[in-house]
Amino acid sequence: MPPIHYPHRNLALAAFGLAVVMTAATRADEADEWRQFRGPNCSGVSQSDLPLPTEFSATENVVWSHELGDGVASAVIADGRCYCTGLLGDTETEGTFVVYCFDEATGEPIWQREFPTGELPRITRPNSHASSTPATDGERVYVYFSTLGLMALDGKTGDDVWHEKIQQPQYLLGWGAASSPVLVDDLVIFAQDDDLNPFIAAYEAKTGSLRWRKERPDMLGGYAAPVLCTADGRTDIVLAGSGKLKGYRPQDGKELWNCNTMLRTVMTTPVVVDENIFISIQSYGDTDRHLKPALLQWKDTNQDGKLSREEVPPAFSKKFDKGDANQDDFLVDEEIDAAFQSADNMVGGGQTIQSVRGGGHGDVTKTHVQWNLDNRSPSNLSSPLVVNGRVYVVKKGALSSCFNAEDGATSWKLKRLKNFGEYYASPVYGDGKIYMTGENGFVAVLDSGPELKFLAERNDLGESILATPSIANGKLFFRTRNRILVVGGDQ
Repeated sequence: MPPIHYPHRNLALAAFGLAVVMTAATRADEADEWRQFRGPNCSGVSQSDLPLPTEFSATENVVWSHELGDGVASAVIADGRCYCTGLLGDTETEGTFVVYCFDEATGEPIWQREFPTGELPRITRPNSHASSTPATDGERVYVYFSTLGLMALDGKTGDDVWHEKIQQPQYLLGWGAASSPVLVDDLVIFAQDDDLNPFIAAYEAKTGSLRWRKERPDMLGGYAAPVLCTADGRTDIVLAGSGKLKGYRPQDGKELWNCNTMLRTVMTTPVVVDENIFISIQSYGDTDRHLKPALLQWKDTNQDGKLSREEVPPAFSKKFDKGDANQDDFLVDEEIDAAFQSADNMVGGGQTIQSVRGGGHGDVTKTHVQWNLDNRSPSNLSSPLVVNGRVYVVKKGALSSCFNAEDGATSWKLKRLKNFGEYYASPVYGDGKIYMTGENGFVAVLDSGPELKFLAERNDLGESILATPSIANGKLFFRTRNRILVVGGDQ
């Protein structure tokens, strides 16, 4: 479908640059932008010194808002433009995927593209099919949708630039897609850890040509985004997954190192500060709980303690055959794990918040783990925030904790925000403030100090929010379940 154009102001096209470059630095002209999931290097930390609002609501200090349709992906902002996505129509079986471009200052529509989704796969709510946060370099915007693949659109006009089909992800428990592209120099990096064919790949930003692709057969379904870490004079792409944190060479995807301290399921994204990689993970069950108990709980429909071929999605038939040692068409006990987990990566559940030094070669588990906190109640959904030498986390029940980034010492642990509920959105930081957004649409604003201090307790945005907020040009961009709501200073 051709792009829908709207009258809009003339915008000077900035020189091509990336918010996440090989040194993970941010140029001065990008300091007020937010070009991918969680902004610069997926950190959730704004580089701008512009003031941000402390108190706001669905009607107070609102700069602009627009209906978008269903979605849980964050907005991205560059060169005066704000890009969002949404799903219109039947969000369960077949609908229309929409990419929006707005003037970031006024909310005036610039262009809009619509793409029929075709038949939609099953997902587990509250996930949405419109779950992947775009990335932009200012010249192009890169969007992913599971039934369509990875696309690049012209940032100014919405015209097609390139389109690469990617095999649809398959999840044993039907979680659904939620992987987001990130930018590294002239490459679009896309990692898709599903339960069938997990991989990480690099595409040429200008043409969509595949630069490299590396399979990750020892991974289970997870949603960590790739980040950059510069250590020992070398910059690596770092990706967390089942059991292992891995470093890849950006030029060709060569695996350089691995740290075997992750858990079975990784849904959070690491944060990098200098040479240090911080990650917070909760994977249900203890260290001995492999995949089997979860599959028996959710897939064993007749509760006979085993999995029949009919109880496993058809896409996994080859894996079923691999695990069915006696070929009786049932998976029992160890056969279940053997079918779906890698034999050399039979990792279980648990909880951990840890710091790993980047760099190195080969297995760095014994040499690069700086500290590891077990059972400190991290979130399984919300990524950590690391700022001012402290690691902040929040989890279901509005339980927040804070640790010293250097040694893991506790600043506070399991102190409740005044907003009981689930937390999917990751905390973000700007103007000395930490914003923690609950699924119920309430936003707590904290001081970024070593003690829990509220600046605002319950800013009510009036709608469910799963997407992580974005920060640009003195404004906060909240993607609620159905709209984009932008708040700023006193209006």
